[in-house]
Amino acid sequence: MRVPDTTVNRILWSIPNVLCLIGSRSGDEWNGMTASWVTQVAMEPVLVAVSIDRKAVTHRLIEEGGAFTVNLWAREDTRPFVKFSKPATLADGALNGHQVRTGATGAPIFEESVAYLDCTVWRSIDCGTHTLFLGEVVDCAFGNDADRPVARMEDTRMKYGGVRRGGH
Repeated sequence: MRVPDTTVNRILWSIPNVLCLIGSRSGDEWNGMTASWVTQVAMEPVLVAVSIDRKAVTHRLIEEGGAFTVNLWAREDTRPFVKFSKPATLADGALNGHQVRTGATGAPIFEESVAYLDCTVWRSIDCGTHTLFLGEVVDCAFGNDADRPVARMEDTRMKYGGVRRGGH
């Protein structure tokens, strides 16, 4: 018996996920990408996992650059996530108009983020359509207001996950 795709999607979409921007860089090419598949996976070393579509620019940049950042965003401001669903444009120290700076790993950190994690790739795991990048946290900090709630997928109408559909 095969479970209907709609059931799989509905259940998987009900799993609480953070909504954040993944920063990546290789040489002079920088990118920011909206992501929701992010979680801590170990304490020693401190490892964070991000699952990135193999066709995404961010995937290539993380492979080439060996690093990524996880930028947590304020829950009340989810508008930037739409801008980062496609490859970003770098101009005047900003990705899609949002100021960035270089992190310890060389990957971009968004100045507006509530908090960030700067990670070097510790290991990568092929997961079919996606690669799970395990990143060792080498730097992290809060932005101006550490107590601001961070964005979650449920704060938007965005849906990512479940079974393959249309553009995924």
